[in-house]
Amino acid sequence: MSHNFFLNNPNYNRNSLALAILIFGICSALYVNFFVEATKIGSAYHYGLWSLLPAFITILLAWLTREPLTALLTGIAVGAFMMGQYDLTDQILIPAMAQTGTAGLLLLYLWLLGGLLGIWSKTGAAQAFANYMTKHFVRGQRSAKLVTWFLGILFFQGGTMSTVLVGTTVRPLADKAGISHEEMSYIVDSTASPIAIVIAFNAWPAYVQALIYVPGVAFLATEADRIAFFFSAVPFSFYGIIAVIGTLLLSLDITTFSGKRIRDAHHRVATTGELDAPDAKPLSAKELQTCDVPQGYQAHVLEFILPLVSLITIAVLTFVFYGSPKINWAFGVALLLSAFIALAKGMSLNNIIDGFGNGLKGVVLASVILVLAVTIGAISKQIGGGLYLVSLLSEQLPYWLLPVILQFMSMLIAFSTGTSWGTFAIAFPLAMPLAWAIAQSAGIDNPELFMMVCFATVLNGSVYGDQCSPISDTTILSSMTTGCDMMDHVKSQIVPATYAAGLAAVLWTLTVMFFV
Repeated sequence: MSHNFFLNNPNYNRNSLALAILIFGICSALYVNFFVEATKIGSAYHYGLWSLLPAFITILLAWLTREPLTALLTGIAVGAFMMGQYDLTDQILIPAMAQTGTAGLLLLYLWLLGGLLGIWSKTGAAQAFANYMTKHFVRGQRSAKLVTWFLGILFFQGGTMSTVLVGTTVRPLADKAGISHEEMSYIVDSTASPIAIVIAFNAWPAYVQALIYVPGVAFLATEADRIAFFFSAVPFSFYGIIAVIGTLLLSLDITTFSGKRIRDAHHRVATTGELDAPDAKPLSAKELQTCDVPQGYQAHVLEFILPLVSLITIAVLTFVFYGSPKINWAFGVALLLSAFIALAKGMSLNNIIDGFGNGLKGVVLASVILVLAVTIGAISKQIGGGLYLVSLLSEQLPYWLLPVILQFMSMLIAFSTGTSWGTFAIAFPLAMPLAWAIAQSAGIDNPELFMMVCFATVLNGSVYGDQCSPISDTTILSSMTTGCDMMDHVKSQIVPATYAAGLAAVLWTLTVMFFV
């Protein structure tokens, strides 16, 4: 009886497999540290195929156990042991959290975002906004999804900023309209970074141009030339364009290309009213899923709109004047404005602090996961995961095959490291000279067009990998702000995203075969 129970219990089988994977990962890491010699490329190095081990173990465990915290910690341990660093606390985690970027993440997503959501929950501002939108603009699921899609286009700065702004804004009205969290997280995530490479009036061109200089190439000679090259290549951002169109189709309830999981989620809400799957573990905690408004306090829609407008205004103005949006300033002002409005309307300071504390509790798990994701991304880069993948392209290739291979490699790097910008830094300095060399050896008549296509494949492939990776900050934040189970989001999003990437690959190949 007991023997049959263990054999037939799926949880027991999954846990046993997860334990076996963990033991394999640790043993492999120790083997690499003691017996595998790193390959030096310039000032960097990689361990060959072993460089992908931490990311592979993390992603496999997250997929198997649906528990990202344990998966990330295991991946970090594997990467640390590979580098001979056995004190995870003092050598890995504390130095990672002491980094300015990591501290900034904790400040923004734990204190500022969590506090803002907590105060909105305490005052009932988010619910008042949902009621207002439902009464005046939203007539059902379709209009609520279209509002979400439009906001994703409007906040075209891309990345974490767009994800947080859109997810935070639409969550209350989407829940009220009865939209599954899988659908909402997909729309939010798939309009965040993809739109940033299509409407590229943001920080992306300034960052990327520094990575694509190729000696002897006239149209990449100066910074102005490279920025102009970026904008000239925008029409070839086929993945970004198709991904945004895909979210529009879903917003119009056209689910043909959305995949079975999203269709099932849509059907589940229609038949049961449940916004999450039965076994889901949403990243947004229960403190942010219900309102706890003090007796006698009446929320007004402006308590949501005014902080949100101030947030967007500060983000846009600081981008115009400083070259990059000051997100901490924007969220800090929105948080203080929400608190001052509540105080002015008669809410006690104790209630405001209580709401702030509930907000922190509501996002603490997601914030920890986010920090661990950044840590393992840094480890993967340090042991050369991305460098190894790109080094596989060192052999001579048919020119028409190069764009798709660059796309595939960028997708793998970004999926393994959880970052598109980190992938740009790895892939572009190697991919662009390679593309130019192949263009010259193949005697291509229009090498600039060929370079634009190759550039677009790296750019778009990196966005795809970042968008679909379970260790990406945008993946985590899309799940957190929309209240979705993270692995449900990953599994449901990867199908329509892969459809878009596959169609983009066909278009890139046809472009270089017939037009260069």
